[in-house]
Amino acid sequence: MLHKTPGIVFKYFKYGDSSIIVKILTTKFGLQTYIVNGVRSKRSKNKIALYQPLTQLDLVVYHNPTKDINRISEIKCSQPYHSIHENMQKTAVAIFLAEMLYKCIKDEGEIEDLFNFISSSIVLFDNQESHYQNFHLIFLLKLTKYLGVGVELSDPAFHSLSTDEVSAIRAFIKQPYDDWVTISNDSRRKILDLIIRFYKSHIDSLKEINSINILKEVL
Repeated sequence: MLHKTPGIVFKYFKYGDSSIIVKILTTKFGLQTYIVNGVRSKRSKNKIALYQPLTQLDLVVYHNPTKDINRISEIKCSQPYHSIHENMQKTAVAIFLAEMLYKCIKDEGEIEDLFNFISSSIVLFDNQESHYQNFHLIFLLKLTKYLGVGVELSDPAFHSLSTDEVSAIRAFIKQPYDDWVTISNDSRRKILDLIIRFYKSHIDSLKEINSINILKEVL
């Protein structure tokens, strides 16, 4: 049976000579797995671009709840980005956040609030022309509410923070993305490491994060 649903791409894996297996968060069915045949062939006319991390899509999909992998009938980009795939720093952030989301979200079923939070946050990130170096920190802290593990600064993961760093995290949790808190690169990396430690202590499915070293190099 065919269903219409918005989707956000998390990750794809090469499959065979020209196909992919793609992980997409949908509003209707949660995190789903689809096989897309021939998309890596020369005749596909760069359609692989639709499956880059955090690309937002309008989908018509086949959905059989008894199958682990379904298929996509129709696809188009619903929210073209202006800077995420052109700016090296933003690209690194997108790849990192997509990996975090893929490894943290396992729910199936309707997850409209979570989807809308991710979608609106990424659109805002794409439109930010400056002061976006803390975006990934703010996003991850706000995301915890939707994952049911809201941040508490009394958590052991945050015990090594300085007073200034605690103040920064409190501001990150409360502020909109376009408010700016100044922190050093060292503090930014330290806070990121502690946020990751917090996530790992509360989400069993989160193990190694392959993209984090690249993120730290470019920010």
